[in-house]
Amino acid sequence: MINRLVLLLVMCGGLPLITMGQQPFTTKFEVGKKYLKIPVKNGAPKRNVDILLNGDKIRWFNVELADDTPDWYAYLDVSAWKGSTLTINVDALNSNSSAFSPVVQASDDGNKMDYKEPLRGQFHFSPKRGWNNDPNGMAYYKGEYHLFFQHNPYGVNWGNMHWGHAVSTDLIHWKEMSEALYPDEFGTMFSGGGVVDTENTSGLGKGKDRPLVLYYTAAEKSWEQGLAYTLDGRNFTKLPHTILDKITDGNRDPKVIWHAPSKHWVMVLYVTEANDLHTMHFFTSVDMKSWTFASKIIGGKGDDRYMHECPEFFELPVDGNENHKKWVLTGANSQYAIGTFDGKTFLPEEERLFSQHGRDYYAAQTFSDEPKGRRVEIGWWRTHTNKEASSFNQSMSIPMELALKQTNKGVRLVRTPVLELQKLRGAVTKVSAKELTPDMKNPLAGVDTEIAEIKLTLMAKDAKVIQLTVRGLGINYDVAKQELEIDNVRAQAPLVDGKLNLQVFVDRTGVEVFAAEGEVFMPVNYNLNPTDRTYSLQVKGGKADLQTLELYKLKSIW
Repeated sequence: MINRLVLLLVMCGGLPLITMGQQPFTTKFEVGKKYLKIPVKNGAPKRNVDILLNGDKIRWFNVELADDTPDWYAYLDVSAWKGSTLTINVDALNSNSSAFSPVVQASDDGNKMDYKEPLRGQFHFSPKRGWNNDPNGMAYYKGEYHLFFQHNPYGVNWGNMHWGHAVSTDLIHWKEMSEALYPDEFGTMFSGGGVVDTENTSGLGKGKDRPLVLYYTAAEKSWEQGLAYTLDGRNFTKLPHTILDKITDGNRDPKVIWHAPSKHWVMVLYVTEANDLHTMHFFTSVDMKSWTFASKIIGGKGDDRYMHECPEFFELPVDGNENHKKWVLTGANSQYAIGTFDGKTFLPEEERLFSQHGRDYYAAQTFSDEPKGRRVEIGWWRTHTNKEASSFNQSMSIPMELALKQTNKGVRLVRTPVLELQKLRGAVTKVSAKELTPDMKNPLAGVDTEIAEIKLTLMAKDAKVIQLTVRGLGINYDVAKQELEIDNVRAQAPLVDGKLNLQVFVDRTGVEVFAAEGEVFMPVNYNLNPTDRTYSLQVKGGKADLQTLELYKLKSIW
């Protein structure tokens, strides 16, 4: 016999439980301002919220609704329905909950604390509010760099995947825009790429306006690939149908490029095949909307994540030689292959190469149509920012220029921070060339800064260990092993002509280290002690010759 004092409805799909004292909630409001404010309490039970117009769902999401005082507010843009009456349905609320009682609207989404939080990276992009992960659709269009990203606007954990959107004129200072893509009847908005259709092959342009075309995966429902476009970089239109059917559950992350010799578009799509086999499928199109399978490449299986998720595909000259180019295919963990491509088939010449050696750097993508002809990459950096009443979580890496270099091991991918980062440089501390000994005074004594860029070159001589300490975090180089170690993360970093070259970017949430003339990129997420703003350089077990050292105080991008 059912106990009528306790009602327990187990909803499918991981939706919340309705227990005694909870009941569905409905209210209506007339849209008079741009935003509907949604009260969020981190860690509260998730509630399913539907926003309806004349009985039709126009927005839907789950959210940790605050019953009383919220930790923060999410802001839902409802300006498209100004003057209309919308209905809010919540699947379950406590009987004494004040969520949406009353409904609160706002003309802007500002807050005096935005970007000033203690764990907000000061020169790494992060959304004003909510969770972010993969960068998406990165392209240069109408005078701006467009960074789209996986975004949960309603919580600090993964979920409700939208495409967030930010723009920049210099790759450094970002302005966050409204959400570009919302979940729809096909599914949530998973990752993908963007490219400018300069010749209007898609027919989506009007007059002189050429479209920026975005490709995404409609996930969790259809697992089909979708297309959206914009003619102004602000307003986005989806085609009413998807443009590539599901191949298998979990196929995702379309990356589209133009292959000039073949005069057609190429899509690279991650596809999970039988027995959890990771593959990349190649398709071709002349109109960006109809796609034909061309070939595929096999990656790892299961926990072997070679060629798993988030493909990136591009061609680069080797050592700047335009007559000697190679194609690079990467997956989400930055493992890559180098080879040739004829417009349909990629033939690897070297595989399973590693281009980053840090912690929690994932799903990197590069900008299409970069005006200076560079291949600029940004990756998702899994920073430890979900603390207490935080209103945001996660961030992006700094932007880096990619190149191919001939080494004694073969052709390899190298990274250098983009020159635009130098705009953030403030006061500099320069240390003149000198011999370093274990008992010498710290040459960086007196430096006091929260965020910094450090460049140094030294000859190791007979030193056993070289240690650069930034705000209490040791960056340790074992000379005999030619190995970098940071917070138990290790990477081989060979000396170049007997020299150790380091470029280090220090932010509140960790360090990004470049070594061996760009062959080694080592991002390490680590929440630095806010009260420790000291720096030091020392050697152990022998001597080294410091040739150059520059430490720049950096300015915040916010």
